Amino acid sequence: MIWHPFTPQLGAGDPLEIQRGDREYLYDVAGNEYIDAIASWWTVIHGHNHPQIVAAITEQLKKLDHAMLGGFTHEPALRLAERLLALTQGDFAKVFYSDNGSTAVEVMLKLAAQYWHNSGQKQKTRFIRFDAAYHGDTIGSMSVGGDSVFNRVFSALLFDAKSFAYKAEALHELDVYLAGNHETVAGIILEPLIAAAGGMVFQSEEVLRGIAALARKHGVLLLLDEVFTGMGRTGQMFAYQKAGIKPDLVALAKGLTGGVLPLAATLVTKEIHAAFVSEDPLKTFYHGHTMTGNPPGCAAALASLAIFDAEDTLARVRRLEINMRACWQNLAQRYSDKLADIRCLGAVSAADLVVRGEKAGYTFSKVRELKAQALAEGVILRPLGNVIYVTPPYNISDAALEKVFSAIAKILENYAI
Repeated sequence: MIWHPFTPQLGAGDPLEIQRGDREYLYDVAGNEYIDAIASWWTVIHGHNHPQIVAAITEQLKKLDHAMLGGFTHEPALRLAERLLALTQGDFAKVFYSDNGSTAVEVMLKLAAQYWHNSGQKQKTRFIRFDAAYHGDTIGSMSVGGDSVFNRVFSALLFDAKSFAYKAEALHELDVYLAGNHETVAGIILEPLIAAAGGMVFQSEEVLRGIAALARKHGVLLLLDEVFTGMGRTGQMFAYQKAGIKPDLVALAKGLTGGVLPLAATLVTKEIHAAFVSEDPLKTFYHGHTMTGNPPGCAAALASLAIFDAEDTLARVRRLEINMRACWQNLAQRYSDKLADIRCLGAVSAADLVVRGEKAGYTFSKVRELKAQALAEGVILRPLGNVIYVTPPYNISDAALEKVFSAIAKILENYAI
């Protein structure tokens, strides 16, 4: 009955039916317990069914279920916008709500293009992307993603974007390209510090600062997709703050509501917004979503942000990084012939399985086997090809984290290169 996402329609097996969740655990209909080591696609940052978020949604539904934002407003949306802007310490002036990460990225792209159009530079329409990027599954977001199984079949539908390698060596090439083409480039878009779905590819703060400097130097906009890295995942609320840069647009989603309700936001600087402040109707941003800024979603997000303060969440993320690094290093000592490129940052850790005889990446033949082995140990993992990653809820217990890495150890023990 259900067409499940990213799932082959033949030979995938039956999906696991989940009945309830609590903290880092999910429970199936048979009562079996599983540690959600990927936070349900990187969203459930405070664990499942956090009582503070559940209570906030319940209270909100007693007052207001929905009111469209076209010509109307409501307290939860206003309070959340104020809170998000305060977290940026004046870097941004406006919040544009949408529904999910893909749409938040679409909003960034369209705002950037129309900014230049409204400013009288209509020729600035091209975007620069990076090869490891995944920005979502809508047409615009796919157009600025790297070449992959996610967008390859749709290539005829996508607009052209100039691609660069997601590594330090690309800085000089990017500088040269912008020197000759900045008059037609609208902006640079990237996932700051970690390209997630592209294989948990890490980027240094120095390289991110270099890209930001080139954007300023050549007069193009910097668009950051923080759908994954935002909301504390790197140890600071936003990855751009960790690198000490100031982008022009930022997309947020996933952890925004603690993974409970669909909600996304695009943060906009005062300078970008000023190009839309006009009595000319053609300078209006004609974009919107039916459930944009929905009250229960905003209430959930406000509760999620309150948890950051109440539970000292950012400090917890930094401790989690230390613990996961130690766990991976222990595995590396035992399985040095099977693991490569161990990397950790905040609540993200990953390592590559050494592959011989076939191409690494999403088509890696043993992915289904790896997931099944983890599940048999009571752990939910979803390898990105030969990349095993752990992105648990920030409040995962030490015992649960130990069990996650024990499951990975068993996988490595049985893994034949």
